[in-house]
Order: sequence, then structure tokens, then C-alpha cells
Amino acid sequence: MGNSPDMVQIRLAHVEEASALAALKLDTFRQTFLDEGFGIPYPPADLAAFEADSYSAAAIAAELADPERRSWVAEDWDGRLLGYAQVGPCKLPHPEAGPAQGELYQLYILREAQGQKLGKQLLDVTLDYLAEARPGPVWLGVWSGNDKAQAVYAARGFERVGDYRFKVGSWYDEEHIYRKR
Repeated sequence: MGNSPDMVQIRLAHVEEASALAALKLDTFRQTFLDEGFGIPYPPADLAAFEADSYSAAAIAAELADPERRSWVAEDWDGRLLGYAQVGPCKLPHPEAGPAQGELYQLYILREAQGQKLGKQLLDVTLDYLAEARPGPVWLGVWSGNDKAQAVYAARGFERVGDYRFKVGSWYDEEHIYRKR
């Protein structure tokens, strides 16, 4: 049985919960891109190195301590993290993008908590924050095969304005760059 949206709070993540957020990030990455998701055949050594670099508690603690970034979590009443979003200065390889502008780095929800509008709530919070903290266009990268996410972003006014390759070890994911003015 899932939580109803009124039983979940969206709040800023805290550095003290780096381990719990790291576990959530790893779980949602695997649910989205590996066997139970899109099934991207990452080479095992590259995947292991990427996961260790990107989702270790130390890496997440550093992200949470970075004053340029903000992370929010969706937490149920039992204190369980169900999803998260992270924003910061834009680092996408697009000629019109720059660090003074905002980028939605990540927005993921555990599969079991999807369909509760948590993603919409997290997106609303991030867009509201970026409108104040980094006025101007908002950028994001999305995997080229994730049609559902692309449709969500398009419905919120994002337009595809480019492409790039996201490195996972020696593997490259083909990504689309989206911008909302």
C-alpha cells in the first residue's frame, strides 16, 4: 500500500542524512536504468566505478554541503525517503547555458511511490527555488530513451534544445538538453 500525497512531506535534505540519500539515489538509478528499468547494458566495471563515484555517502555529503546546490527529498511519515530532486548551477554543454543559470540535475522517485504526484511536487519546489535563486532559463538533461520524463518536462514548458553524451565509465548515454525560459 502506498502513501497518499498528504502523508508525504517535501523538504530540504540535510547533510546528516547523506547515507540514506545515497541509498535512495542508488536505488532509483538502478530502478530507472538497469534491468528492472530501461536495461542499459553498462559494462560492469564502468557501472561499479560510476556508482561508487556518484552514489557513495561521501559524494552525497559533499553535494549536500555545497552551497551552490540544493536537494529536496520526499519523505513519508515513517521517515522513509521516497524520492529526491537536486538543482544547482548549469553545467550542461550548450552554447547558451552557463553557471549563472539553474539546472535540474536529478529528479527521481522510487518505483513503488510513483503515481502519487511526488515528482510534480518536487519539480514545483525546484522550479520555484530556481526562479528566485537563479532567474532566467532552467536547464536539464534527460536520457534520450526516457520518453515519459521528456513528456513530463515538455508539458511543463521545457523545450529540447540540444543533445550531449553523459559518460558512465567508457560507456556514453545519449542525452537530450531541455530548457525552460
